Amino acid sequence: MNSLNDSTYNPWQAAMEVFDHAADVLDLQEGIRNRIKYAERELTVNFPVKMRNGRIKMFTGHRVQHNTARGPAKGGIRYHPGVTLDEVRALASWMTWKCAVVGIPFGGGKGGVQCNPKEMNMDELEHMTRRFASELVGFIGPDRDIPAPDVYTTPQTMAWIMDTYSMHKGHSVPGVVTGKPLLIGGSKGRNEATGRGCVYTIFEAAKHLNFKLNGATAAIQGFGNAGSVAAKLLAAEHGMKIIAVNDSTGGAYNKNGLDVPALLAYKEKTGKVKGFSGSEDIGNDDLLALKCEVLVPAALENAITDKIAPKINARVIAEAANGPTTPEADKILHEKNVFMLPDILANAGGVTVSYFEWVQDNYSFFWKEKDVNDNLRDVMVNSFTEVLQTAQQRKIDMRRAAYVLAVDRVAEAIRVRGIYP
Repeated sequence: MNSLNDSTYNPWQAAMEVFDHAADVLDLQEGIRNRIKYAERELTVNFPVKMRNGRIKMFTGHRVQHNTARGPAKGGIRYHPGVTLDEVRALASWMTWKCAVVGIPFGGGKGGVQCNPKEMNMDELEHMTRRFASELVGFIGPDRDIPAPDVYTTPQTMAWIMDTYSMHKGHSVPGVVTGKPLLIGGSKGRNEATGRGCVYTIFEAAKHLNFKLNGATAAIQGFGNAGSVAAKLLAAEHGMKIIAVNDSTGGAYNKNGLDVPALLAYKEKTGKVKGFSGSEDIGNDDLLALKCEVLVPAALENAITDKIAPKINARVIAEAANGPTTPEADKILHEKNVFMLPDILANAGGVTVSYFEWVQDNYSFFWKEKDVNDNLRDVMVNSFTEVLQTAQQRKIDMRRAAYVLAVDRVAEAIRVRGIYP
């Protein structure tokens, strides 16, 4: 996997480059452009945690609220050694566009703590999470900024944040986070939402390009929540052959298709996909270069660079991860006529069902899983159609079309609201 902190790649600069392209297409006036481009608020905290050996360790955490013109900030909190403020800025801006492109009334936010959760036990993770949450109490809230799970954070992490926030407020506030366990206000269908939403867009792309998913091949980079769910649904519901998957420890490849249910059980048991029975080992770059109908980058940023892009042999790329393709690589893929399902569309299922969860918490009325999935399908299909129409009308690629649609919606919200005072 590529490092989040690769010195040759700045995710914030990449996010700004794509934004500027969309702003140019829209001919945004300078005042509106700058208002949208830069984050409204940024918080960096350095906080102590007592570790299991009794020593005090300092951690650095960030929370960025990019834009709240369309509603409260919304976005995950990640735990990773490579977390930087620029990365969190980029992710927060992507959340603004993601919420706008699928038409839900949120703005963009994001957070992260620079740490290695794989080296920490549950007590240390809880102590760190609760201390970080206590630093955020005045910054987040159900009507202000609503965190969710992200890289190496889970529903349990959200439960700790929700409880910490609630203790400070003196009453239970389930709507302060989404992606919680069902027992304390979570939504059915939330854990599968990112992968499921991605699959809905893949199905729509296949219809547009006039090929059938049944019997077609797919390779999936990253086998965490989004990647594993996408693999499961593409195989079980659409008859696709998943020929390769990988995670941070290695990859598994079978040209005739992997047994996905058995692979999921193997991953659950061993914590890896490498070594799965009936598969060959495959490196990350080789997986990305496989000939297949659908490639799903579902790991971290900066996965597909200008060095990898010329080797891509997929017909469709569905970005289940945030920012997996650099701007330089994007240009190469467009020239190769690869049909791109950009991240702010393809992986918006997670924030869409987070919105559903927030609504359910606010009304204390919870939906059946079928209702969640049906509503998610409607949102993803409608959003795909709107992005495709924008691309065709303006004669631009799908990524730029998604950004043009999203940036225009945010700009219009700012115009309508005006400037205070």
